[in-house]
Amino acid sequence: MFVRGLTFMVLRPASLRAGLELAAANAALGGRARVFCQGEAVAALAPLRDPHDADYAACGLPTLAELFGEALGLGVEVIACQSGLLLMGVDAAMLDPRITFAGPVSVMQTLGDDRLVTG
Repeated sequence: MFVRGLTFMVLRPASLRAGLELAAANAALGGRARVFCQGEAVAALAPLRDPHDADYAACGLPTLAELFGEALGLGVEVIACQSGLLLMGVDAAMLDPRITFAGPVSVMQTLGDDRLVTG
């Protein structure tokens, strides 16, 4: 079965969890999966914490940091916007070393057959 790739463009910090969940599902099905944090969404990457982590954990669901690790373990590529780093005052050294960096143009240029989802 052929599974198209998925590129989830995270536009708001609160959407990072949804992006990671969808990308991880796509990767688990055998498709390429990328999460691109654009603009202010870069702030969600440093630190990897969701204000609702305790609620998720109480329900037996992973925290944002755990979900991030699971997604990367499935082969999801997480990309931080270079302009977003500057905009949000985030130093690249603060981020997980497995995060790559790119701009929106290069992400769009490399979509290929990927479905593009925003949130």
